[in-house]
Amino acid sequence: MLIQIDDSGSGSLIGGTCIGAMRKETKEYYYEIIPIELYRPDIFDNKVYLDYAIEITKSLLDKLSVSKEEKIEVCRGYMFDRARIWLKDHGYNHVSTSIEDPLQTVVEATFESYTIELGLPRQFLNYTKYPFHFHRLLRWVYADYENRFSLCKTGWKSWKKYGCLSISTSYKQIPKSRYRCLKCGLPIEDKSTVKVLKYISNRPNIIYLHDQC
Repeated sequence: MLIQIDDSGSGSLIGGTCIGAMRKETKEYYYEIIPIELYRPDIFDNKVYLDYAIEITKSLLDKLSVSKEEKIEVCRGYMFDRARIWLKDHGYNHVSTSIEDPLQTVVEATFESYTIELGLPRQFLNYTKYPFHFHRLLRWVYADYENRFSLCKTGWKSWKKYGCLSISTSYKQIPKSRYRCLKCGLPIEDKSTVKVLKYISNRPNIIYLHDQC
């Protein structure tokens, strides 16, 4: 039997990080989330999330009833730097490698579902090659900053640089619309008045909202 362990979301501005484990032959799968609170500025630099990854790894191995004879493939990414040490110290048969399907797709889908539960619109993730690109997610955050900044990894250096930008607000009428309001997620109708948010991050950005949103 082969156990695979992988993560998803460590590079996403929104949400914590999902860690999943699967017994490849049976597709038995479990996951847990490193909470967003561990990415706050006061503790992020201490990398407590790496210790939390150890606890999740232990929990997932318990749920899968993994023996020390079973081979374990662990993602070679930094998220498991301390977990790999723990596995070695406790005599588990593990190797660091690049994790592919089936687990890769499953854990990525789990993280997407988790962010949708946080409020990220499903259509915001569809039809784009890089749905969790930092500046793409930043637009969604600025569309409702007061309620969404708490969902962000605010300990990141990139957040310190782009997380408190000046926003200008204005209103205008748009004759033809192909937009959705980034606050409520509903379509913006033709010939409607919209609230226009403008800010500059790595480039100028314009966000359209319903005028009452």
